[in-house]
Amino acid sequence: MEKSSTISSIHTGYSAPASSKISKGQRRQPSLSPGVVIWFTGLSGAGKTTLARALEVLLYEAGYPVEHLDGDAVREHLSKGLGFSREDRDTNIRRIGYVANLLAKHGVLVLVSAISPYRSTREAVLAEAPRKLEVYVDAPLKVLIQRDVKGLYARALRGEIPHFTGISDPYEPPLNPDLHLRTDQMSLQECLSRLLAALAPFGVEEVPKR
Repeated sequence: MEKSSTISSIHTGYSAPASSKISKGQRRQPSLSPGVVIWFTGLSGAGKTTLARALEVLLYEAGYPVEHLDGDAVREHLSKGLGFSREDRDTNIRRIGYVANLLAKHGVLVLVSAISPYRSTREAVLAEAPRKLEVYVDAPLKVLIQRDVKGLYARALRGEIPHFTGISDPYEPPLNPDLHLRTDQMSLQECLSRLLAALAPFGVEEVPKR
């Protein structure tokens, strides 16, 4: 596959999808009861936020109630003051999970993009979801380093950033994720197609593809 067609080639230059041109009055309102928590987990730079934002636009334009909870945004607003110890990371993930599960119980499709490194915490949070789709967003470390325009991995490898997941802190991948996406091998459109196919059994249908 040509490198230009993979998420690895578009990740560093990614910008948020354009706002939908469909007005609220034009949107149909399909209902889901309950909703679904779609949890994107993986190392920094794997493509979690890229995929979640792109899927959010598709679901919104199809008329579904959808919310995106991004790990960095939640840390800034809901978990400000927490550090990166295991206890603080777990607290952050539990807070994200609580909000996500609450929204899903009211029929919302909730997209969570967060590293969420510890398997037991992820499993505990998702066990509370009314319905869930765990998505492991995966790419080799060397690819993640190449994508890292901020140089965070390089700094972590030099010991300048403590508790950096995947370098000085562990990442525990899902043992049996509902979906495993290799973003170094698959294009954005291929990943979105697989996500929509995985959501179809939950009643998420007739979503136009770009």
